[in-house]
Amino acid sequence: MRGRLQRRYSTFISLIIKISLVLIFRFRSIAVSSVPGIEWVQRTFDLPPYKRGCHIITQQIYKAVPEIRNFRVGIAHIFVMHTSASLTINENASPDVPLDMEDALNKIAPEGHHYRHLDEGLDDMPAHVKSSIMGCSLSVPITAGRLNLGIWQGIWLNEHRDYGGSRRLCITIHGQC
Repeated sequence: MRGRLQRRYSTFISLIIKISLVLIFRFRSIAVSSVPGIEWVQRTFDLPPYKRGCHIITQQIYKAVPEIRNFRVGIAHIFVMHTSASLTINENASPDVPLDMEDALNKIAPEGHHYRHLDEGLDDMPAHVKSSIMGCSLSVPITAGRLNLGIWQGIWLNEHRDYGGSRRLCITIHGQC
């Protein structure tokens, strides 16, 4: 009889400890999410059409999301809502870098290759390949109201189509104001 009571008592104590741990972790998560000064901002906006190539869009991001300057520390997540354009961070000073980048991407995914998906033109499937390689999103730290990029870094929109049209970006910012 005594052994059975000890097992029940042990099971009861184990259950209490588990419930306490769950409550502690939930409380921490609630406390973190309710810290004063933590903010979320999300903006969706359209960039004008660009010709094929790599284009620095850092200033357009500041114009579209002026709230960036309100954040002391945070993260900006930038997402292009298309499958034939991409985003990257690269040099913002030399005009040769975007040209060399476009040349390199055209060697990786040339238009002359025998692709099966040709429904939207010869430049469409290479654009999908380039977009998949380069990626459709970036996360950039925010420090003292600015995107914390290196001195020679800029945010690029890579337009992989001849006539891609305007491109829609969604930017989500989370941080402390």
